[in-house]
Amino acid sequence: MVDRRSGVPAFRQVAADLRQKIAAGDYAPGAQLPSERELVDTYGVSRPTVRDAVNLLRAEGLVTSEHGRGVFVRPPASIQRIARSRLSRAARERNRGAFLADAAARGFTPSASVKIRFEQADGRTAAHLAIDEGAEVTVRDRVMRADGLVVQLAVSRLPRELTRDTAIEQVDTGPGGAYARLEETGHRIGSYVEHVGARMPTPDEASLLQLADGVPVVTITRVAYGEDGTPLEMNDMVLAADRYELSYEWPAE
Repeated sequence: MVDRRSGVPAFRQVAADLRQKIAAGDYAPGAQLPSERELVDTYGVSRPTVRDAVNLLRAEGLVTSEHGRGVFVRPPASIQRIARSRLSRAARERNRGAFLADAAARGFTPSASVKIRFEQADGRTAAHLAIDEGAEVTVRDRVMRADGLVVQLAVSRLPRELTRDTAIEQVDTGPGGAYARLEETGHRIGSYVEHVGARMPTPDEASLLQLADGVPVVTITRVAYGEDGTPLEMNDMVLAADRYELSYEWPAE
């Protein structure tokens, strides 16, 4: 029951108790929460209080509502993004690099839709790729799916001088992807740098990723460098935070 003398709003007390039960596994991932009427009876509060509590949990991304069915505990991340080996040359040679490596690790069927365009580099792109602002870049705009569900948006930008007359300017880049095509033309990759962040999605991102209210996105900007240190590609990725776990491994030094 709610403690009326605590000074904590009743809806926050209800939300805190439900949150604790979700964390403890009393309500498992995918399980349906008790009905509004049952929660009213359990906590001795009004319907508006219960609704405010559930809305708070929804804003935190812990639960999702399905019209006509009820409120359900959001499942944990289902895709593990393994940073250690996903971009290795050996993985690319097996055609198991990047998103395909994630699929192999978790057993889902990957697919993607790709659009190619060309544009002038803005200030941010020019800085990452060490090219002049306004220089022509090739853009590979991809929507990535796992078992048909959109889980990631990825936009790669490369200097046009590196991609002209190559398969990188085609929808299907062939086995090993764009990195394999770069190396075939003499631009051997030496290193990668990733910048990881998080934020709330834009309306377009929320629509494409089919995100419920309150679910953030993980942002990753990866820059691939040649062995001589020249930037070869900038890739901006937006991942549905409720579907991804990012895993990093490195030796102690």
